[in-house]
Amino acid sequence: MKRILAAFLCACLLVLPAAAVTGAPETEAGSAVLMEKETGTVLYEDHAHDKLEPASVTKVMTLLLVIEAIDSGRLKLDDMVTVSARAASMGGSQVYLKEGEQMTVDDMLKAVAVVSGNDAAVALAEHLAGSESAFVERMNQRARELGMEDTNFLNCTGLPAAGHLTSAYDIALMSRALIGHAKIREYTTIWMDTIRDGQFQLANTNKLVRFY
Repeated sequence: MKRILAAFLCACLLVLPAAAVTGAPETEAGSAVLMEKETGTVLYEDHAHDKLEPASVTKVMTLLLVIEAIDSGRLKLDDMVTVSARAASMGGSQVYLKEGEQMTVDDMLKAVAVVSGNDAAVALAEHLAGSESAFVERMNQRARELGMEDTNFLNCTGLPAAGHLTSAYDIALMSRALIGHAKIREYTTIWMDTIRDGQFQLANTNKLVRFY
C-alpha cells in the first residue's frame, strides 16, 4: 500500500519550479492534484474529483485527528493506549500488537506514520473516540469541515470496504491540513526507529525519506 508521506509528496508538494507545471505534464496516475501548501492554490489537476479507493492514504485523516487532539491538549504523547482484541486482529500492514498490550501514543504514532500499521491506527482511534465507528464519524465530520465533498470514510485504516472513497483533490485538502501541524513531521520524516523498548524495528519503505 502507498505510504503516507508518499501521499503528501504526490498531493501537496511544497515547492516546484513553474516550468514543471506548465504545458499539462503527463502522469501515469489515474488522477492527480498539485496543491500549493500555503494558499491551497491548485497548480495542476487531472481527474481531480474522481472518487477512488484511497487505501492507506486514509490514515492522513486518522493522523490529522490524532495530531489535532495532541495540539489541543486532549491527548498526550506519553498517554498509554491499551490494545483491544479488534485492534490486534487487523490484517495488512501492522506492528503485530497483542490484545491487552500497552503502548504510548508516541509509539503508536510512529507505527502509523512509518510503517502504516493498521493495528496501531485502530488502537489510536478507539483510545481517542471510544470505538473505531465513533472515530470514523469524526473523520467524516472533519472531512466536511475541510470541504472534502468527494469523501466517505468507513474505517480509519483504508482496508477495503465498499463505499470507502475519496479523490485526489480531497487528499490534497487533508494533507495540507495535516502538514500544517509541525509535530507530524517528527514522525513522517523518520527513516528508522524502534518501539517496544528497542525490541521491534521500524523501517520506512519510502526511500525518499533517506535519499531525497
